[in-house]
Amino acid sequence: MAILILVFITAFAVVLYSTPALIKVAVLKRLIDLPSEDRKVHKRAVPTIGGIIIYAATLFSFSLWYNIDDLHEYDQIYESVKEFKILVATSLVLFFVGVKDDIIGTSPVKKLFANILVGLILVLMGDIRITGLHGIFGINEIPQWGSIFLSLFTYIVVVNAMNLIDGIDGLAAGVGFIASSVFGIWFIFANEYTLASLSFSLSGALLGFLIFNFSPAKIFMGDSGSLIIGMFICVLSIKLIEYPVTRVDDFWVHISNSIFVIATLSYPLTDTLRIFILRAAKGQSPFAADRNHLHHRLLDCGFSHVKTVIIIYVFSLLTVAVSLLSYYLNPSLSLFAVLGCSAIFILMVHLCYKSEQKKKSIIK
Repeated sequence: MAILILVFITAFAVVLYSTPALIKVAVLKRLIDLPSEDRKVHKRAVPTIGGIIIYAATLFSFSLWYNIDDLHEYDQIYESVKEFKILVATSLVLFFVGVKDDIIGTSPVKKLFANILVGLILVLMGDIRITGLHGIFGINEIPQWGSIFLSLFTYIVVVNAMNLIDGIDGLAAGVGFIASSVFGIWFIFANEYTLASLSFSLSGALLGFLIFNFSPAKIFMGDSGSLIIGMFICVLSIKLIEYPVTRVDDFWVHISNSIFVIATLSYPLTDTLRIFILRAAKGQSPFAADRNHLHHRLLDCGFSHVKTVIIIYVFSLLTVAVSLLSYYLNPSLSLFAVLGCSAIFILMVHLCYKSEQKKKSIIK
């Protein structure tokens, strides 16, 4: 446990003490985002390369305290080192793609290609993949080709979901902090301290970044941050889903790993699915930027940035709590309970938005 505290504090301290210098450099070099489009909610120029320090702090802390001394079998050591190498290699690819996009821009097609490449490396070379549905709809094992396709699809969805919710101050960093912290706590109960270290190095970095990214934001994470966060969270998600049931305690044996992960990522997954459906219905590209996200709708309801992100934080934690009902329910019913929470949240936001629009039309 002590090592996990050090991991968290190290990542937090690196971000806390390095971000002010990064902000100064970004301003001097004009690496800023101007409020030049209607869909942008900020009203002033803000540095956009915060992902650099999130990635650096996470990787530094995890590498510094990376410990294989507790692994006594050769196979365990080999697998641990192999996953560490794959994680570093793939994260570097996404990091540089994100930095390029933050500085000079990158087309959605090129970013998608990079995501597919990284996903294939993780799935085929790293063997970090989902092998079955673990009881959802009565399905357990799936064929290898199905496993590869599902894992790659999951990776692309999660990474892009984290990228798409990075639209208002403190949202992506806060949701990422909640997800990585929840995963870290789960891995502690599972006595899986290597993955817990990765979780808490990320959560420590994100908490430090939130100090500068919470409204009014002094710096944005940019794609260099959201892509990296999405990748790390996706890897943690798949490792949690596939974690052997025989290695967790009595309580967590009865909790569906898959439902727990889906619930933890409820907001990015819900918002992404909703926005893709809306864009498809209008005949637009699913990657076309707009101002129809749930967090934009909450802002339009009259909530401030702070209140909006707090509402989403509470929703994220609530769905995690609902997922614990799988202790009493089968996985399929638990999934419907989580989806029901998401549907109710969407409905409440929609009704609030419609009510606010009606008030404005009456005033006019």
